[in-house]
Amino acid sequence: MFVNESGDHSLESINPEWPLFVLSFCVFPVEVYVREVTPAIRQLKFDFFGHDLVVLHEHDIRKKKGHFARLNKEAREAFLDRLTELIAGTDMTLIAVVIDKQRHAARYSRPIHPYHLAMQFGLERVSAFLDQQVESDRDTWIICEARGPKEDAALELEFRRVCDGANRQQRKLPFQLLVADKKTNSEGLQLADLTARPAGLAVLRPDQPNRAWDVMKRKLYAGRHQCITGNGLKVFP
Repeated sequence: MFVNESGDHSLESINPEWPLFVLSFCVFPVEVYVREVTPAIRQLKFDFFGHDLVVLHEHDIRKKKGHFARLNKEAREAFLDRLTELIAGTDMTLIAVVIDKQRHAARYSRPIHPYHLAMQFGLERVSAFLDQQVESDRDTWIICEARGPKEDAALELEFRRVCDGANRQQRKLPFQLLVADKKTNSEGLQLADLTARPAGLAVLRPDQPNRAWDVMKRKLYAGRHQCITGNGLKVFP
């Protein structure tokens, strides 16, 4: 499972244009990830850039930065079409946690750190998903992108607290945390990054066209009763 975010976790300085913190969890069967997902993404990179060292950062693609600045209009549209098709064809389960920081800060006198809260919500839902797959007793690696030594140390403490039983199931969770350097060219982390902002946009501006979300929402975890709300899409508060 790969985890990436959109927005920052600060509750002191909240951008009114993007008052959200979003954490996207992308869960893959190992066989699918190794044999299908990583080759498909690498092929996409070779086809458009001639090598596979390009990192698919949603911000850079949207703002036309770095390698993506070199794509003309026609090539950019073709690239986005291929990327959308790739995500649509990928066998993965998505869980998106959206924290409305303005409402969170206004409701609680001592609001919980948005990243830590989102991580707990996500781990609880991943655990429920694995229960349905009869995989809940197997170790699962949770791979997050590094944010800084202090932040990473705090995250590891919170991760261990949740996995040791401070969760809605009130049981130990068989998860292992791996924090990856931001420069790591991980296909899973890139897909998690690409899916975080569209989830936030779907909550913040539900009437705005959102091509990525139209594809993503078919992959959201629906729980035992086929309900995405509260399962594959958790909005708080």
